[in-house]
Amino acid sequence: MKIYILSGAGLSKDSGISTFRESGGLWNKYDISKVCSLEGWQKDRDFVTKFYDNRRIELKNFKPNPAHYFFAKLEKRYKDHLFHLTQNVDDLLERAGCKNVIHLHGTLTDLRCEDCKNIFYIGYRAQKENEICPKCKSKNIRHNVVMFGEVVLNYRYLYTLAKEADIFIAIGTSGRVIDIVDLSNEFKTTILINPNREKYVTIFGEHEKYIDEFFDIFIQKRAVDSLKDLEKLLGNYDGSFKTATK
Repeated sequence: MKIYILSGAGLSKDSGISTFRESGGLWNKYDISKVCSLEGWQKDRDFVTKFYDNRRIELKNFKPNPAHYFFAKLEKRYKDHLFHLTQNVDDLLERAGCKNVIHLHGTLTDLRCEDCKNIFYIGYRAQKENEICPKCKSKNIRHNVVMFGEVVLNYRYLYTLAKEADIFIAIGTSGRVIDIVDLSNEFKTTILINPNREKYVTIFGEHEKYIDEFFDIFIQKRAVDSLKDLEKLLGNYDGSFKTATK
């Protein structure tokens, strides 16, 4: 049995990290067109750099929650049979013990050289005014978080890894950034974990159906509250799930 996990902001919410879309989230505090877009970056690099510096410094104070530790244990159990792709740019999965993690949208704790594309770790500090790439010595350095308007290179893993897995688990994601309904079609068995029912929205508009209607199992709970249900489902898996958990 091979497992494919796609996690979103809901995975880290119970660690205290604010999501973008929720009431009082980052989108209510900052203009997304200024801090999360290529256009905003090109207009005011200093402002955007400071935004990511603050997110990086804050990250040190957040701790992994039980859901992060659960997936670390799951990774050890299934070893090379588990793929974890996350939309989150925090390092809480790694701090919980996960090793096999692909960050689709980049990582806060790294910087990237725009000349040689080298990615290097700086931890939880702000970017220095004259930050230098340790590889090519360039000063053309930026945050390592993908912005709207940029090519997301790691999206190439979304469907290639799907070919190797049996079970798809989508947890803590609204499906607004990555079309998890379309992705779910690649798998034999699918599980959705989210506290809210989300309307299926694509570039063509909003559908009448909810996203959970396209999944075999819908656990309508927060990530940290779903762990016992998920453990039971995986423990009883024999090639299919006969009953849904509501």
